[in-house]
Amino acid sequence: MVPEKRPQFDAGQDTERSAGDSAGETGETGADTSTYTRRINFDERRLPLTLALTLLVAMALPFLSPEKLSLGPKWLLVVLLGIFLIATLVAGPELVKGRATVLRAMAIGVVVVLVVKDSWSTANLLIDLIKGGPETNNPTVLLITGGVVWVANNIVFAMLYWELDSGGPIERARRKVRYPDLAFPGQLTPDIVPPGWRPVFIDYLYLGFTNALAFSPTDVMPLAHWAKLTMALQSFISVAILSLVVARAVNILT
Repeated sequence: MVPEKRPQFDAGQDTERSAGDSAGETGETGADTSTYTRRINFDERRLPLTLALTLLVAMALPFLSPEKLSLGPKWLLVVLLGIFLIATLVAGPELVKGRATVLRAMAIGVVVVLVVKDSWSTANLLIDLIKGGPETNNPTVLLITGGVVWVANNIVFAMLYWELDSGGPIERARRKVRYPDLAFPGQLTPDIVPPGWRPVFIDYLYLGFTNALAFSPTDVMPLAHWAKLTMALQSFISVAILSLVVARAVNILT
């Protein structure tokens, strides 16, 4: 008998797969599967713990970098991110549907602010690395500053991927995405993940850091044009920061 063919990209991961099949293949009961699906949807509809911790790190990073690399008062970013955190927590999963537009607008606003801030920091750091600056003359300060800018960039790109992929987190939680912008292993091979699996913020954070370290896609494949261009830009920025910081540090030490 010819086995039934599955769609190659089914981000819903066959949520209609019967509980009996799932129990036969994985040993999980139908109730376990339902609980897992609800947990995934819940994590995407409200503020995930990983995202909250990541935003807290983003608030702290500017205070570790020189004043020259900050665009505007450092406390302003803390206030903006704090408002977004509180608004998302107050909304809760049961209120997201009615306030989805507002929450998405706030999320995009936060991403835009982070993009502008980190673009300024990255540009100024690269200029100082090439022309020389106060933070590039001390190897300890240089490595800390370069590390802060590099981590901040990866957080920004992770949030970009999370917010732009297939209409954003709320949209992904509401429906199956047959043709995702970013194809995760669980979407390429639905049989290796539980039914109802969807990528959540930590998956996009992992994507952001692995793309910056490998300078190319690792296990997540960009399918949409914006995804390919964004991942290419992130790789280029990561190469520029790491290579110039390391080269400058070696030059100072020798």
